[in-house]
Amino acid sequence: MGAGDLSAALWQERRQLELLLFRLETQRLHVRAGNVQWLSFTASEVEGVLDRLRFEALARSVESAAVAAEWGLPAQATLPELIAGAPAASWPEVLREHLVGLKDLLRQLGDAARAADETLRKLTPPGSSGASREGASGTAPGTDTAEILEHLTTAANIERALAITRRTRQPLLAQYLGGDGE
Repeated sequence: MGAGDLSAALWQERRQLELLLFRLETQRLHVRAGNVQWLSFTASEVEGVLDRLRFEALARSVESAAVAAEWGLPAQATLPELIAGAPAASWPEVLREHLVGLKDLLRQLGDAARAADETLRKLTPPGSSGASREGASGTAPGTDTAEILEHLTTAANIERALAITRRTRQPLLAQYLGGDGE
């Protein structure tokens, strides 16, 4: 293990963040185009990237702790602390490039998550529980069971996509980059 392994782990994490941005944007474009039937698939794709990002964050943490120990720093050193404590060579510059790249990706990810959230919220119909439309028989007049089920499925897919979008924040990565994690 060493700085080269940490750099490789940071590249992998950056790649997954880029993929997460792509998946969020793809989901948002499908929704804006009216392709709500693909929402469960796009939400699953976002969720899959988030799962891989957890693995990448763990790998980065292990590599970072090893480099910190090698350079005489605390195991929980942030990336700016690693840059400051790096031996004079090319590592401070390489790690600084990762820091800039990761901070930019986090900013883009925050923007994409906000845009996705806004787009998904526009889909949520008022009174989406269906209770306000129900008649005395328990169903809306002129609404058959298939329509009700389709409405409920769409509402559930929207809620799931919103919940997954909220999970795209990367507070631990933000802390590692020297931010407050918010």
